[in-house]
Amino acid sequence: MPSEAASNALNTGSTARPSREEAESAVRTLIRWIGDDPDREGLLDTPGRVTRAWEEFGAGYHQDPREILARTFEEIAGYDEMVVLRDIGFESHCEHHMLPIIGRAHVAYLPRKRVVGISKLARIVEAFARRLQIQEKMTAEIADMIQEVLDPHGVAVVVDAAHHCMTTRGVRRGGVNMVTSRMLGAFRKDPSTRREFLAMIGHPHVNVG
Repeated sequence: MPSEAASNALNTGSTARPSREEAESAVRTLIRWIGDDPDREGLLDTPGRVTRAWEEFGAGYHQDPREILARTFEEIAGYDEMVVLRDIGFESHCEHHMLPIIGRAHVAYLPRKRVVGISKLARIVEAFARRLQIQEKMTAEIADMIQEVLDPHGVAVVVDAAHHCMTTRGVRRGGVNMVTSRMLGAFRKDPSTRREFLAMIGHPHVNVG
């Protein structure tokens, strides 16, 4: 279940959550706007399907990333090498056109006194991915949250994704991926640590400002 804070996020001010019926009505309006008939047989159930789909796409708004990382383990026998989880597949949507962003994230951290279950790193990526956003923001949010909660010596996040707002409309350029990175602590200060991480994930040429 989402935390109270997460649940309230969509129920304050201008972001008050509309009812399911209102959401389905909006889909019917969009169908009419593009020139089709929402009452024809093939589209009768489409508003409900679209609403349920967006309930999944926006699930991250109801998840508290701090709660995901809350349970940690301190019995690490002095382990102080980097922990890396690579090729975390995700699906997100851009906030400009609400079209898919599909890609992979690579996450690493250098533990100070505690570690977190590796599944939690994948869940953090998913929690931030299932929202409307730009890739740069998502990359920063993942790294900053891990740094804040785990307080490691450093965090590194690289996100490599294709944006359908570029491949299916506008310039229509397929086969183009966007790569973003966020390096904190030792990964930013120590070039050798950063190179080791980038080599492990197969992105040796990512530039860090």
